[in-house]
Amino acid sequence: MNRAVFFDRDGTVNEEVGYLSDLKQLRLIPGAGPAIKRLNEAGLKVVVVTNQSGIARGYFSESFVRETHELLKRLLGEQGARIDGIYYCPHHPKAGASPYTTVCDCRKPGTGMIDQAAQDLAIDVKASFVVGDKWSDVELGQRAGARAILVTSGYTADDPGNVRPGFLNNPDFIARSISEAVEWILRDVAKAR
Repeated sequence: MNRAVFFDRDGTVNEEVGYLSDLKQLRLIPGAGPAIKRLNEAGLKVVVVTNQSGIARGYFSESFVRETHELLKRLLGEQGARIDGIYYCPHHPKAGASPYTTVCDCRKPGTGMIDQAAQDLAIDVKASFVVGDKWSDVELGQRAGARAILVTSGYTADDPGNVRPGFLNNPDFIARSISEAVEWILRDVAKAR
């Protein structure tokens, strides 16, 4: 069984700073590297899935996002951690006035990024996990049929940009950090063996 943990980026793996538009703003959340390394050692794939509507809004370019992801991989690598894939959505349905201003299936909570990663990396999504700091991440996990974990390290529950849809079920787990989320995932995986 090829299981994965799909992580949101900002507020989950690295610190939430609004629209990250300068590489100096990229700082790992404490414990992110060792937590991801534990998943690597347990044989789970680690995939980042992130909405980057700052591209559609004209705040930064796709090349900047790719550069950010290279730095993210390097920072994690310095702590012995590995990311198996990074997928990002550059779109927004309304913001901006560019080819990226469009409705798509990759913008979370749409499952396009997970669908692509599952195809590219032969992942069993139903046996996998989605971890993020927003309700759209929880919804993504539930839509994809994965276990959904909400972390409280980024957006707060009362943030106006993080409104829980009334139809959404509770997440499978609420964690204070990526480290606590990974502890829960590893216990869950051990129970299934």
